[in-house]
Amino acid sequence: MKHTAIFSILFSLALANAETFTLDTRDRVRDADGDWAVRQQKVLWDAKATAVIVCDMWDLHHCKNAVGRVGEMAPRMNQLLNTARARGALIIHAPSSCMEFYKNHPARKRAQAAPGAAVQPKAIESWCHWIDKVEESQGYPIDHSDGGEDDDPAEHAAWAKHLAKLGRNPGSPWKRQVALIGIDPRRDAISDSGIEIWNLLEARGIRNVLLVGVHTNMCVLGRPFGLRNMARNGKNVLLVRDLTDSMYNPASWPYVNHFRGTALVVEHIEHRVCPTTTSDQLLGGEPFRFRGDTPPHVVFMIGEQEYDTAATLPVFAQKHLEYRGIRCTFVHVSENDPNDFAGLEALKDADLLFLSVRRRTPPKAQLDLVRAHLAKGKPLVGIRTASHAFDREPPSEHHARWAKFDDEILGVDYRNHHGNKPPKAATVIQATAAGAGHPILTGVPHDAFEARSHLYKNKPVATSVTVLMAGTLSGRDDISEPVAWTNEANGNRVFYTSLGGVGDFGLPAFQRLLLNGVLWALDEPVPPADPRVVAGK
Repeated sequence: MKHTAIFSILFSLALANAETFTLDTRDRVRDADGDWAVRQQKVLWDAKATAVIVCDMWDLHHCKNAVGRVGEMAPRMNQLLNTARARGALIIHAPSSCMEFYKNHPARKRAQAAPGAAVQPKAIESWCHWIDKVEESQGYPIDHSDGGEDDDPAEHAAWAKHLAKLGRNPGSPWKRQVALIGIDPRRDAISDSGIEIWNLLEARGIRNVLLVGVHTNMCVLGRPFGLRNMARNGKNVLLVRDLTDSMYNPASWPYVNHFRGTALVVEHIEHRVCPTTTSDQLLGGEPFRFRGDTPPHVVFMIGEQEYDTAATLPVFAQKHLEYRGIRCTFVHVSENDPNDFAGLEALKDADLLFLSVRRRTPPKAQLDLVRAHLAKGKPLVGIRTASHAFDREPPSEHHARWAKFDDEILGVDYRNHHGNKPPKAATVIQATAAGAGHPILTGVPHDAFEARSHLYKNKPVATSVTVLMAGTLSGRDDISEPVAWTNEANGNRVFYTSLGGVGDFGLPAFQRLLLNGVLWALDEPVPPADPRVVAGK
């Protein structure tokens, strides 16, 4: 009893003095409506019961861009490893297929010397392709069947020649872990073996695993020591989501930029495999972000009552813009003042103004924000009533009218509408000859289709305008009006469409037109003509 009491006291003292990691984690669960909802939780981990596994941070790669991203991320990763190590965590370096380089390294021998675990999980030595039935039916969030290389083809060919001159196999040029990440010979371990790594974890009583490295959609998930194997075999595992990178080519489905592709894989992991955290939980400051990961910011200015865009535009933005990683801010007209757009200061750092306003005269300071945005040469997208957004008698000298906004910015002269009431007198839309090869009409039917909005009168058009689609009244071929166009006068990229009634948002053709218009205005790549772009993800 005496010895038991002494042991209990010593154990309690050890726990009291033990270093701990307090980590904010994120995963995703189904809510009551069956939609995915973000769940954030805080965990407290004993540092000595924690390992950080560094996955495949190779010195070279067959993808040149991947090498650049590893080099950019490695210093931050090294800081994380130094901090975790100093607080008692085990660091396991796992540069797969590079064990020959480290055969005499003390950290390699440490991994090999770990005693065999009493229980070896099934297939711990193998790549894990395991996914559950729900994940299989849901589908993978990106297509990486092309290998995921996002190099420019000419640069990639030159890179392959460079690797060959170095004496490396251009297809698998890695020999060691990138030198920017330090390995402590006294405390760290080196292994790419699922069995050896499992033995290390079990021998040291390690229950918790942080995983960093590349590539998120391949090795990070599937290696014998990767997320799936750790999760299915009972370890508390977290992906450090800001210290990882995917192999994804934006020319493949879902045609988002490279960094958004990685984020989609991270979301998938949070759905199906394990929670995630970020490096700032141990290092402080902000999470790491690649220099090129700068998502555009779109400000929606909404003030009209006729077409319910206060409801339809946020739904459109969430599905088609925020899904693509585009940051969206919504500025609605005040319920108490039909001319006040409080919060329009967000326009100061916006990359694009999306306008859906009808006959409002904002305070001069607010309209000056719109003018300042355009004076910088920044783009604008307008729908429906944006052609007469600010054309109304101001209620006071403190408010401002911009009657010539349609002429000066959109490049047309709005003169009311034809009064047709679809569907009895439908508006029939068709691509023009000028629009047939324009990127905004990618994936949009060029043959005639019916829209739900009545036809606006928008003539004449300026010489700087390119009409992409024209509309006629069913049974009235003598009437034709521009319904979608670009205007690039004054250095601004402007896209406008007179469509945008409630019924139009139910048309895949209109959704695609609007998405393409926003991407074109932002000078972002427009996805190819794939119906999945608007049919669902």
